[in-house]
Order: sequence, then structure tokens, then C-alpha cells
Amino acid sequence: MITDLMADLRAESAALDDLVAPLDDWAVPTPAAGWTIAHQIGHLRWTDRVAVLAATEPAAFAALLATAPPDLVDRGAAEPVTLGQWRAGRVALERALLAVPPGVKVPWFGPPMSPTSMVTARLMETWAHGQDVADALGVTRAPTARLKHVAHIAVRAFGYAFLVNGLAAPAEPVRVELTGPGGEPWAWGPVDAANRITGPALDFCLLATRRRHRDDLAVTAVGEVAEAWVPIAQAFAGPPGPARGRGAGPAESAVGRAAGGAGSAEPGDKRGAGGRS
Repeated sequence: MITDLMADLRAESAALDDLVAPLDDWAVPTPAAGWTIAHQIGHLRWTDRVAVLAATEPAAFAALLATAPPDLVDRGAAEPVTLGQWRAGRVALERALLAVPPGVKVPWFGPPMSPTSMVTARLMETWAHGQDVADALGVTRAPTARLKHVAHIAVRAFGYAFLVNGLAAPAEPVRVELTGPGGEPWAWGPVDAANRITGPALDFCLLATRRRHRDDLAVTAVGEVAEAWVPIAQAFAGPPGPARGRGAGPAESAVGRAAGGAGSAEPGDKRGAGGRS
């Protein structure tokens, strides 16, 4: 299973790579306040590097965690980064996670994760930051079946979303029924659950990564628990932070070009596996 997940992570990274590789200027602001495209790529590269450390040197990662300043993630994102460094980091991460012995979990900023969960989290974050970059460039990305991983991690974080907002995790289950990009049905939770969330998978993923406001999405909630979950849903670890305001779609940009062209996502929250996402 992890090899299939790795293939999807490679594909998601390659899609973002195609967006940024042709650019001469990575200083373009993105919807994440204070972050340019360089910050977005720098953050992904930094998080990959820290994940490699966690997978290969748990004691060193524990030391980093114990002495981490509050702005650790912002510092990591601000480090100069090149396309080659980000690409090399992606390869190093894949090798490190594939080498983790079966049954061993990787320490992280939140609870320890299995290598498969780590890959899923990296894919989610790559997609989310890719959305920031796409919005900055005025590019509309075609949704793919890889969104199922993003939706899955958001559903798994159901209880966490309440806890991180200072609320008790509901005991009542929620049925989530989404429509994939190709019209295929994706579902989680008991079929007979009184609480339900339905809608396009893309909209649910934009909601759970805080890249769009709930009112701008075709996500429907039925039931008190489902209704309470929608505004606080998040697919990432750490405090929720600010979401984009109502009607705040892609950022205005004079650089907007077609995806993959010669010149051619939280303002969503930037907290993820390590504090930002």
C-alpha cells in the first residue's frame, strides 16, 4: 500500500513542480499572509527534511522538538530554497519512509505516525500548498483521484478538529459521502448515521485545508454534529488558524498563466504537520 501512496505523492509533487519550475520569480505573494511562492516551496522542503530526520534519527528529532522555538516553521519556510533542493528532499523522504521497519511509527509534532500515514499527510500538505501557489498564479487545477487521500485524512481528524478548538469530540458518528472528480462515490462512516456530510470531493478538501470558505463550497451538512464539524474541519495538525473569508477565491495576480505553461494553496491556514499547512 505504501508504494501506491508514494506514487501518488510523487504525482502530486510533480504537479506542483510543473507550476513552479518555469517561474523566474518565486517572490510572488500567495494567499497565505506573508508567504510567497518561495515560502510555500521552502516549507514543503523543510517539512520533508524534518520528516527524514524523524524517520532516520528519532533521538535527533526529539531534541529538535524539545528546543523548537514558536516560529520554527516560519523560520524553515524562510530558508532559501532551490528547485533542486526540494526535488532532492522528496527523493530522500521516500527512501527514508520506505526503510522504516514494519510496525514502527515515526515520531512527529503530533502523535507518532505510521509511514503510510506520514505519506498521506505529506500528500495532503503538498496539495494544499499547491493550491496556494495555483491561486497566486491564477491557475485552476484539475482535481484528481488523489483528493481521496486528502479527504481521508480530514475524516480521520474528525475528533481532533473538535479537540484542537477546545471542544469535546462528539460520540455520534458522521457519514461522509463525496463525489470524486470522475463521478465516483467516496464514503466514510456508518451508512445509517443520522449526521451526514455530502458534496464534491474537491469542495470538501478545500474546506478541510481551509483554502475556501464554507459558504463558497457545495458542502452540505445534515445533523447537529455534522453542522458543528463543517466550520472547524481540518486535515492538518496544530491550531486551526484563520480560514479564507467568504468570497475570497484565488488571489488576484498579473502573473496568471495556464498550468504547465512557460510562465505560469490556507489565505488558508498555514499550520500543518509541524505547525503549518
